[in-house]
Amino acid sequence: MSDSDLAKFNAAQAALAYIKDGMVVGLGTGSTSAHFVRLLGDKVRQGLRVKGVPTSEATRNLAEQVGVPLIEISQVASIDVDVDGADEIDPQFRLIKGGGGALLREKIVAAASKRMVVIADDTKWVETLGAFPLPVEVTRFGFALTAQRIKEALQAAGCEGVDVALRVAGKANEPVITDGGNYIIDAHAKRIPDATALAALLQQIAGVVEHGLFIGLAHVVILGKAKGVDVKEI
Repeated sequence: MSDSDLAKFNAAQAALAYIKDGMVVGLGTGSTSAHFVRLLGDKVRQGLRVKGVPTSEATRNLAEQVGVPLIEISQVASIDVDVDGADEIDPQFRLIKGGGGALLREKIVAAASKRMVVIADDTKWVETLGAFPLPVEVTRFGFALTAQRIKEALQAAGCEGVDVALRVAGKANEPVITDGGNYIIDAHAKRIPDATALAALLQQIAGVVEHGLFIGLAHVVILGKAKGVDVKEI
């Protein structure tokens, strides 16, 4: 296991301390979250009783493989703990998420949770958000117009070096389709000087389904290292 993967594993392992018997647990998406789901599966086999709410079809498949019992989000009033990764985390516990394309379901689960525990390797901790492209989930209809509005919103929020691009994948460069059937626009900027202002501007754009700025949702941040973890609580 590489140092980077070991750091992710250590963060995921430390998150198990926040899981108690009988809890409903949000299951995040991404490589660090995958470590957590596998570790949770081990605990379930040892007798831990939990029910998981997956944030993507990929996570659902993994949870089923490792034996984590699942429950549909429509069947729960609230979620006890959501454990998920992040692409960037700042000192105010604001996040950029959506590099894996699951930001819509991830935000719905995070917002429904009593506590959000963010797990990441320590390279994800930044002073100012924005070096990682901000994912914005948009409707397919009118996506080019929506992308232009997103670019204008970043400029209005004081971002520099702004560019927007439809996320594509595969040899044919086909647009990535989210689990919700939408497209993703990746908004590139050198930095986001005011994440809260940008979030407000993006929410006003017709065609924007959800954006990858997670503000006021994280309660605990676990930063994994090759040896040990750094736990921060707000």
